[in-house]
Amino acid sequence: MLEVCVDNIESAIAAEEGGAKRIELCAALSEGGLTPTPGLLKTIKNHIKDTVDIYVMLRPRGGSDFAYSDLEMNILLEDIKIFKEYKADGFVFGALTLDGKIDSIKCKQILEACKPLPVTFHRAFDVCSEPFDSLETIIELGFVRLLTSGLKNNAYDGLDNIIRLVTQAANRIFIMPGSGVSLTNIKDIFFKSGVKEIHASARVKRSVNFHRQSNISFSNDDNNTFVTDSKLVEELVKSIKTL
Repeated sequence: MLEVCVDNIESAIAAEEGGAKRIELCAALSEGGLTPTPGLLKTIKNHIKDTVDIYVMLRPRGGSDFAYSDLEMNILLEDIKIFKEYKADGFVFGALTLDGKIDSIKCKQILEACKPLPVTFHRAFDVCSEPFDSLETIIELGFVRLLTSGLKNNAYDGLDNIIRLVTQAANRIFIMPGSGVSLTNIKDIFFKSGVKEIHASARVKRSVNFHRQSNISFSNDDNNTFVTDSKLVEELVKSIKTL
């Protein structure tokens, strides 16, 4: 099964058209994915089929520490109430302590607030200390899925660790490879790891044609945007189905 991460309405529609069965809904994928707006969730729900699940990212800010303050946690707890009202199908979250361990206290807060909806632990796992011990903590806490690149920059390079995680998990939790998944490596990742789910952005760069003052910049690349390609999603889905 293919999950596609998106951060705009066009990409969500393209993911559904291509055959994705689940969407990870974010804002700012350029920042690794942040909490999206409720309006985006509601609009997507009104424009795609109910058969596509939407899991909402819970990440209040950028940065790679994943150590959240009490105020940031309060923001997320308020967000969850609204997203549940707007019919989110699940959530994506991860929190670490400053020494890189799974923050069980904050994870329990989020899991309790999300009930009865399922929660995926995201790639904060890939920067945690003692990852294989941390997998046991994630399972015990009650997360249904772990998104991971296998402790490397991309899932293909982390394939050996993904295989080890799948073996250790022993069907107690879904291990879902993500990061750098493409048509050139998706079959290898699936076949060698034995996973049942995989995560990709399936994005392509699109040139943006508009008039602006050339000496003003709002991002690292003001002339391009990234959107999910429905044809690429379709090809990824086909690759999975042939296995």
